[in-house]
Amino acid sequence: MVNSIKGVFISCDVPMAQFIAHLNNSLPASQKFIIQVLKLDTTSMFVKPYAEEMIRDAVIKFRDENSYAKAN
Repeated sequence: MVNSIKGVFISCDVPMAQFIAHLNNSLPASQKFIIQVLKLDTTSMFVKPYAEEMIRDAVIKFRDENSYAKAN
C-alpha cells in the first residue's frame, strides 16, 4: 500500500535552505514542518502546506533585516 502526504516543494540556494532548516528546528516537535529534504540535492525540500505562508513571511523578514541601501 502506498502512503501519500500532501506537501509544498521548495527549491532555494544553500543559505536559504539552512535558514528554513533552522526555522524548522527552532519549533517544538509537534509543529515541525519539513517533511523531507531531498538526499541528492539539499536545496530542495517538501514542507507541510500550512507552513508555506509562515516560511514566506520569515524569509521576507530575514531578507529585509539583512538588506542595506547604498549611501549617497
